[in-house]
Amino acid sequence: MEKRWIIKQSINPLKIENFRSELKIDPITAELLLQRNVTSYDEAQQFFRPTLDDLHDPFLMKDMAKAVARMNEAISKNERIMFFGDYDVDGTTAVALMVNFFRNRYTNFDYYIPDRYAEGYGVSKQGIDYAKETDIKLIVALDCGIKSIELVNYATSLGIDFIICDHHQPGDEIPNCIVLDPKQVDCAYPYKELCGCGVGFKLLQGLCVQNGWKLEDLYKLLDLVAVSIGADIVPVTGENRILAHHGMRLLNEFPRPSFKSLLTLAKRSFPVTLTDVVFTIAPRINAAGRLKSGREAVDLMISEDQDEINRMAVEIHDYNHERRDIDAQITEEALEMIANNPEFSERKSTVVFKDDWHKGVVGIVASRLIETHFKPTVVLTENEGVLTGSARTVNNFDLYKAISSCDELLEQYGGHTHAAGLTLKKENLNAFIAKFDEVVRETILIDDLAPEEKVDLEIDFNAIFHKNENRMQLPKLKRILKQLEPHGPGNMKPVFVAKNVYSTEVRVLKEKHLKLKMTQPNSDVILDGIAFNLGYKEEEVAAGIPFDVLFTLESNFWNERETLQLNIKDIRPTI
Repeated sequence: MEKRWIIKQSINPLKIENFRSELKIDPITAELLLQRNVTSYDEAQQFFRPTLDDLHDPFLMKDMAKAVARMNEAISKNERIMFFGDYDVDGTTAVALMVNFFRNRYTNFDYYIPDRYAEGYGVSKQGIDYAKETDIKLIVALDCGIKSIELVNYATSLGIDFIICDHHQPGDEIPNCIVLDPKQVDCAYPYKELCGCGVGFKLLQGLCVQNGWKLEDLYKLLDLVAVSIGADIVPVTGENRILAHHGMRLLNEFPRPSFKSLLTLAKRSFPVTLTDVVFTIAPRINAAGRLKSGREAVDLMISEDQDEINRMAVEIHDYNHERRDIDAQITEEALEMIANNPEFSERKSTVVFKDDWHKGVVGIVASRLIETHFKPTVVLTENEGVLTGSARTVNNFDLYKAISSCDELLEQYGGHTHAAGLTLKKENLNAFIAKFDEVVRETILIDDLAPEEKVDLEIDFNAIFHKNENRMQLPKLKRILKQLEPHGPGNMKPVFVAKNVYSTEVRVLKEKHLKLKMTQPNSDVILDGIAFNLGYKEEEVAAGIPFDVLFTLESNFWNERETLQLNIKDIRPTI
């Protein structure tokens, strides 16, 4: 499916020149910063050198004073506390954050991760019953709970209090307990995009401020927060950028043994980026909750025994391999199902169901299906008599809002704009398929029905290297752009377009990837590039044919030498 190229609006050249002159940087970096709303020297300094001193006062968050007071009351009375987290990366890192922080301060606590299959998403009755059996007086829910109205009431009836640390969109009714969620309409907290682990971090920050505990001890756990920020695909802006910046520095300089073991098994060497976290650490932590138990991921992240860490890391690494095999098989079955039913081609959405699909990978499968059929997608399986599944969206289409419009057909749902989970009765499946497609058809924009690539700037190859730079070494521009990290939503890695490009050498690798050498007319630069999964465009880049290319600047390590390589995102003929 051909992609739309969305080139960002050009910025006034005079504004770029004035900013470039003030910061004494090149015009390309100046324009990239202006695109990211960095418009002054002070803002640039804050962007490139985020400081923990700029973190917001945790007591600006609604109910923070109540949450800190209730935690301190529990500690003073030696009440037993439970840290209850969701089974994904955000939830398990949040629980690991709490355990690692409290283990040397207060030991009368337990932690709990619900079973994906027996209990489902979020706060569970089984978890509350276990809390009652083990004399828990306070449950701190992490990355879940904002819609657990009845379950919080149930816990209250058993004499158990709740503090909810969530970041998901609240419903019309808020649970009757202490709630920390910056997305509450009446919460004045200035940054709304924290992940669940980030909200838990703010609670600990509040405790440190109130109790005079060393903030430095909390900051030593920021690698856990950084992993959750990357894995949960929240914006890497504002406070998240500060937390991710310092967390990634910690991960690279003093790697947690559990993360080091996972990266070694994934054959990744240090230093690593937030993108590396998304594609290496996060899938492995998630695999524990998808195939076995999210508690195993927590146990790995809190262990201080190297032999135990090595054993658990291997198990979780193996779970990830098994997960890949399972989601590949289910994806193949789903694609065949779509191909064999002409009704799918008439719909603006995709909803597929099979009763024996593995519940732990349906979200991944939904993302895979979008790669082929670019539509809002729901993948469902059966679990204990009800249908349960995950949904993923395309471009900017608000998936959560669309699913909310079908709430009369659903037993439970939750999530955000880009991803959601849901359960429904089997007898409501056909009605849901029809209703969901009707909502999508009426609300989706034409521009959201085709994949797109956002492009920061058009540049010539000559602009990548300064006139006298050694072409066999990394250009200064690449080294400067590295300082824009960590990358993620709101601060994606810069994507460039170069037009009227010609190949000087073309090879197809493994029958699906393009390996290119490229130049432009009037250019003295020949650049290497790799185009993953674009082997079918070989004829479009044959010798003598001009083409336009989208790319990011990457490093290639070969024979102990680091050189520039373009990661090609897309190719199309020059018009």
